[in-house]
Amino acid sequence: MIICGLSAFLLPVTTACAGAGPRLPDPRPVVIFSGERLHADYDEMVEVHEWFVSSQRNIEEDPTFLIIAGPSTDEAYPWSGHRIEGDTAWASYNPRSPFSQSIQLAYAHLRLMDRMGRLEEWLPEASSATGYELERAILRRCARAWMLARTVFGADPFGPLDELVYADEAGHLDAFIFTARPSEFARERVEWARANPGATDAYREWFLSTFNREPPGLRSN
Repeated sequence: MIICGLSAFLLPVTTACAGAGPRLPDPRPVVIFSGERLHADYDEMVEVHEWFVSSQRNIEEDPTFLIIAGPSTDEAYPWSGHRIEGDTAWASYNPRSPFSQSIQLAYAHLRLMDRMGRLEEWLPEASSATGYELERAILRRCARAWMLARTVFGADPFGPLDELVYADEAGHLDAFIFTARPSEFARERVEWARANPGATDAYREWFLSTFNREPPGLRSN
């Protein structure tokens, strides 16, 4: 079940999906101000859509857990404001981006499913993963869900999630996570840096070119 803000609300992507009929609309390319484009694969988006609608329905209807989502004026990455106590998870979202709220909830849901021993139902490819491996799998699933929202359902740009999906598409997901969360995943960060010399600098250069600002974790404010 979910409590969002002061009252429950119908998740925007779920609403859009429910009205899409038996066939999804064809994905449209997405382009940002730098000229960088996203191109989604239709068959992949069908699979993501099926998972996403099922997970959002579970979030709304399953009485065995609760997700409480509250608005925040900060940039809301999927992990922003996330915590779990017992069968309850908290998440933050930026009300400027209604579609992004569903991604924040999807992240909290997957984290709860791991805590409750139910990850096989929702993320079978990472059902036995822990630590960084699990976090990476969850964030990649969130990236694919945002790709669905942006390319199929016309979600407006939203910086934190655009950064996530573009980094995933460009092969920079590890660098994105390690840079954005410098106090976490210390062992995995060292191992990755040793195996990928120069990757952090390449990621920073790519990010500056794509978004015209420093990546999260390297910003002064």
